Amino acid sequence: MESSVTELKGIGAKTEKLLNRIGVYTIKDILLYFPRDYIRYKAPVPPGEVTAEGVYAVTARVAGMPLLKRAGGMELVQAKAADETGALECVWFRAPYVRSLLKAGQAYIFYGKVKQKGRGFCMEQPEIFTPAKYMEKQKTLQPVYARTEGLSNSALVKAIRQALDKIPLVYEFLPEPIRIKEGICEYNFALRQIHFPDSIENLAIARRRLVYDEFFIFILNVQRQKEKRTKIANNFPILNETVIPYILSHLPYQLTVAQKKSLDEVICDLKKDTAMQRLIQGDVGSGKTVVAFLCMALMGENGYQSALMAPTEVLARQHYETFVKMCVDFKLERKVVLLTGSLTARERRRAYEDMQIYPDAMVIGTQALIQEKAVFSNLALVVTDEQHRFGVRQRETLADKGRFPHILVMSATPIPRTLAIIIYGDMDISVIDETPAKRLPNKNCVVGTSYRRTAFEFIRKEVKKGHQAYVICPLVEKSEELEAENVTDYTARLEEYYGQDVRVCCLNGKMKPLEKNRIMEEFAGGNIDVLVSTTVVEVGVNVPNATVMMIENAERFGLAQLHQLRGRVGRGDAQSYCIMVDHANSKGSKQRLEILNHSNDGFFIAGEDLKLRGPGDFFGIRQSGDLAFTLADVYQDADVLKRAAEDVAWLLEEDPELIKEENRGLSAVVCRQEGEGMSL
Repeated sequence: MESSVTELKGIGAKTEKLLNRIGVYTIKDILLYFPRDYIRYKAPVPPGEVTAEGVYAVTARVAGMPLLKRAGGMELVQAKAADETGALECVWFRAPYVRSLLKAGQAYIFYGKVKQKGRGFCMEQPEIFTPAKYMEKQKTLQPVYARTEGLSNSALVKAIRQALDKIPLVYEFLPEPIRIKEGICEYNFALRQIHFPDSIENLAIARRRLVYDEFFIFILNVQRQKEKRTKIANNFPILNETVIPYILSHLPYQLTVAQKKSLDEVICDLKKDTAMQRLIQGDVGSGKTVVAFLCMALMGENGYQSALMAPTEVLARQHYETFVKMCVDFKLERKVVLLTGSLTARERRRAYEDMQIYPDAMVIGTQALIQEKAVFSNLALVVTDEQHRFGVRQRETLADKGRFPHILVMSATPIPRTLAIIIYGDMDISVIDETPAKRLPNKNCVVGTSYRRTAFEFIRKEVKKGHQAYVICPLVEKSEELEAENVTDYTARLEEYYGQDVRVCCLNGKMKPLEKNRIMEEFAGGNIDVLVSTTVVEVGVNVPNATVMMIENAERFGLAQLHQLRGRVGRGDAQSYCIMVDHANSKGSKQRLEILNHSNDGFFIAGEDLKLRGPGDFFGIRQSGDLAFTLADVYQDADVLKRAAEDVAWLLEEDPELIKEENRGLSAVVCRQEGEGMSL
């Protein structure tokens, strides 16, 4: 399992580098690189029923002999698939052998992507099946993997098949009593069926096992962490409490009731005999940052350092600028230090010096805060923003830089309280479930693709008013397997549509950090009118001037993630809008999206998502970005999460140290994960 992926046939230095880019280094890595989707072969239709672009299975006879042509130095084969309902042109590029496969007058099923060509339609690079072979294909699911440029889906399929054959049996680590009690399948069966399912039923069985594993091991780790931390004494007594009342009396607005309650709960924790471990949950824009600032100001008043770790450089810089301004506005003589990876060597040295010189500093940064050279002199409070973006190991590493400091984590992911208690089992939970009174709620609409031109014109009007817009696509670039909008092509489409009138730019997670930061800063500075992006903006900067959020393929996202995305707008005084484009046009997707259409309450939406999602709903709606599980989804898999929590409680009561023979395998997995850094 720990052998290099180059042990597999056909993987040389070039392919190894491509695999490394997607986090695959060993045989184990590739076995655990699960599909992001599956192709289910559709029911065949006659050519006459092809009335729009999309992926089709077309049943027809080959009309006449296929033609072999040359175009621009490239060979292509053309054939006409026809019956009494109509005809469809089929084209294969750089595949002259196809001509010999097709026989005039014979019936085939052609499967592929159809594009409009003049008044008719053309299917490019279709797969060719006999009717009998296609019936067999319809019973199977074909895996589709997330890839990097230069790495094909077929190459990954081939490598994973080899890996599964190379390692005939992987060690079963889950204790047998639990497996029997839960009625879950054996691990090796799950691994094979998650990659190459024989049926939808087997895929569901395999997925449930792997989801259970993720939740079980995660909760087990959380409970072990909780036991360690509950014994830690509070080393930072609070003797002075004048700064918070002073700031509150000078704020240009009143805190909401929920903000005050959360602030009181944190202050109460800071005075206890043991170190604080608290989570503040609140919607995007609910005012978590000001609560964090007040807590950090209190620590500074008492002579202690505090640190805030943000998931992106742009967000860290924005927090830094906000904190500096607030310190000036409230006449706080407090040093605010910025530490990020993009600082020059000289700036970084100065930041390190300030962390030593000022024992009451507020330090704002990214993961640069946990680097070895970043040494705090008096760290008493650690705040992590959007905490699900960081591993527990990263949080612990930052905490280890002080004498067991208090931990405050903030999350905009609206998880129902019953599930949050399980997921954040090592923390006390505060909820900010109100938004500041001055903010206007977003106006939402769910539309079909035919509305797109109207949406483009609406965005143009908003830009003319001096506002900005986001357009979200699920894919970075065009995919042969998945029907969904991509950032690359969409940006080109908008540039052509708007011309010089609107400044359009694109952003995606594959870009280098410096490039991403530059684009986000340009957008925040008003130099870009429309930002076309993947969900990478979900954790982004505050752009009060952005008033439109348009989300393509909205049906492919979870409700909580859609809610977080639309929280990127509505941060200024102007009315803001969220346009969700539903490509599925099905009763189920409309029902889900209408919840967002009629509510701006993240916790209500999370609860409704919980009710709607069932065990078969795992195609295309995983909460990507929410909580760093590989397969598991806290909404869709809530029942599995609860059962895993009950089983962990039973196991720790029976064998708290995991020393019994039947639990040794599980103990090894937990220890290895603790060493590597747990997810979440």
